[in-house]
Amino acid sequence: MKKITSIAIVLATFIVGCNKPNGFVISGKITNAEEKYLYLDELKVSSSIPVDSVKLKKDGSFKFKGKIGYPNFYLLRINEKNFITLLVDTTEKITVYGDASNFAHDYIVEGSSGSLLVQELNNRLTVTKHRIDSIRNRVDAFRSLADPVQKNKWNSELAEIKQNQIRYSTEFVQKHPFSMSSVLALYQKFDDSNYVIQDIHSLKVAASALNSIFPKSEHVKALYANTQRLMVQEKNNKLQAFIAENGENSPDITLPNHNGRDISLSSLTGKIILIQFWSALNRDSRYQNQALVELYNKYRSKGLEIYQVSVDTDRNAWLSAIEEDGLNWINVGDMKGSVSALHSFNIQTIPSNYILDRERRIVARDLKGPALDQAIGKLTR
Repeated sequence: MKKITSIAIVLATFIVGCNKPNGFVISGKITNAEEKYLYLDELKVSSSIPVDSVKLKKDGSFKFKGKIGYPNFYLLRINEKNFITLLVDTTEKITVYGDASNFAHDYIVEGSSGSLLVQELNNRLTVTKHRIDSIRNRVDAFRSLADPVQKNKWNSELAEIKQNQIRYSTEFVQKHPFSMSSVLALYQKFDDSNYVIQDIHSLKVAASALNSIFPKSEHVKALYANTQRLMVQEKNNKLQAFIAENGENSPDITLPNHNGRDISLSSLTGKIILIQFWSALNRDSRYQNQALVELYNKYRSKGLEIYQVSVDTDRNAWLSAIEEDGLNWINVGDMKGSVSALHSFNIQTIPSNYILDRERRIVARDLKGPALDQAIGKLTR
């Protein structure tokens, strides 16, 4: 029995050893650079770090080996200006061929689907930039000679070239949402200040897909965090646009009070309104209620009304808090989280508030303590 057990252990060890990934290998040949050094750098989010270097053999051949836990970007470079970008997977055997004189723009890569996609992306953007530069050079050269018709034609050509690139890059991300190459596509730029893809939907698709399979990747973490930030910014922009499009009015809210009667924010005409979003189960909300009672007693006779929106789902807890805290103003909530009201006012945290003047214009947000008292005081004068 001991002998059989020993054999089983040996076989298990052998099988595990056979299945264990051996890491990636990058090899190949670069002509006209014999006996010069070739460098392998890991491409970080905002920098690159040296990983390894080899001296090219007399025939230009080279080999790098390494181990990674998920696909990652690397730079294979002859010098600071002559390099290519590779997207290396964990066990890929990649072969690269090129000539030192034009390595960055003309090379062959085999054995790496991700690196081929990266090459495709870079080549396409390079062609687009060359076409844009060509037209801009013509515009600059003939600025004083060209007639308005010709200038409009050039501008139309520029717009079409850019739109074609945007369409291509957007479709690329939609086509390869689970490939790390989409990270590169999302961060490509026409110039220093203009990204090719400005569609937040594409960002969300790629960030969500990649985060589900490569959550530890530095590039995916950065993409996901950036996407979250842009989504918050987009919500803020939508709120501001809504306010602008609807003149001086803020978004409306209609919710039932503790007696079940619907009360609309828009019904409070001619009032200075403090919209307070809160929860009976939130300690900070309950603490702020004490200050709101003093504020309401101080300015109620001068036109202040508090419209307090509950995000609770427990009606008994809500009613108890109203009674215990002595909240003698308008208190509403659908006991389903008042989600629509939260979205309308882009509420991210509880408690939060808005101050509306007598024309229902938003004049301040998330004030508390002396700052809240001063803001209300100025409006009641």
